Amino acid sequence: MNAIETGRPATIRTEHFVTLFDHKFLPYGVALYSSLGEHVPDFVLWILCMDAEVEDSLKRLELPNVRLIPLREVETEGLRAVKAGRSRGEYCWTLTPFTPSFVFARDPGVERVTYLDADLFFFSSPKPLFDEFEASGAQVLITDHGFAPEYDTSEKYGKYCVQFMTFRNSPGGRRVLDWWQARCLEWCFDRVEEGKFGDQKYLDDWSVRFAQEVHVLAQKELALAPWNARMFLEGKGEARTPTFFHFHRFRIVTPNQMMVYRGYRVGMEAERLYERYVERMTEALSLLAKVGIPVPVLPLGRNALERAKRLILFLMRSIRFHPFQLDPGTTALPPRKD
Repeated sequence: MNAIETGRPATIRTEHFVTLFDHKFLPYGVALYSSLGEHVPDFVLWILCMDAEVEDSLKRLELPNVRLIPLREVETEGLRAVKAGRSRGEYCWTLTPFTPSFVFARDPGVERVTYLDADLFFFSSPKPLFDEFEASGAQVLITDHGFAPEYDTSEKYGKYCVQFMTFRNSPGGRRVLDWWQARCLEWCFDRVEEGKFGDQKYLDDWSVRFAQEVHVLAQKELALAPWNARMFLEGKGEARTPTFFHFHRFRIVTPNQMMVYRGYRVGMEAERLYERYVERMTEALSLLAKVGIPVPVLPLGRNALERAKRLILFLMRSIRFHPFQLDPGTTALPPRKD
């Protein structure tokens, strides 16, 4: 069947994305999915389900263009051997390098797949990022943290951010993945040790180690986060919209309150992005309520919550909470493309 018969332009390709999360991060995944539906004409979002609860919830939601990967079906002997010695978060990091391979194994026809952190949200099309990647001729695309000087922790946590990473289903792409997977099996912990941190510090030398395979995104202003929002968005004349924003430290801390950010002064231009994300996150939570899924809460703990609130007195606008109310009549889903 040709493009005319399908009614779809021949130039549109299906973009494959992969992410992973457990039931506590389900609303983030739904919000991410909804933003892809707005800005990517044809996509598949693969989700590595970190527990049975999130797998069951996603099946109940029946989201179009989503394919589930149950963890029990892809865990290798090597992964199971290190699982007991790592926290839930550390094990998620250990699995991250394997997610593109899980997709390629399930659908060998996929030409490339982009790993996404679940707390990303797209504000415009990722086409400029993919266009730059195509022009580079590389096999792997990674993004710089792009820290503002006052938040630069690259020495500890890495120059590059494991947030948006594209891998081709090619010998070069698989070579990088194989190396990264082996390193994370050896060591992947939530601490700084001998130049390592989680799955992320391993990327520091990729531009040299894999000089022929890896391209670093040059358009840093399109990949924003609380640690660089003011630097890229303010004092630049006309307001610009990033391709995506990484909502690091955004938390649903009670059944009716969100901690929007903590530890950063994001600036007034970024506030509009946060307002949009709060709106979309509330829609996602309302959708879950509609099918009987309670609000997944990630509490700070009483002491941590009180310390966080006291920061307001010392760090102007470095922390913000936002109340919300659910409305099961709303939906965060894009319209079906039948």
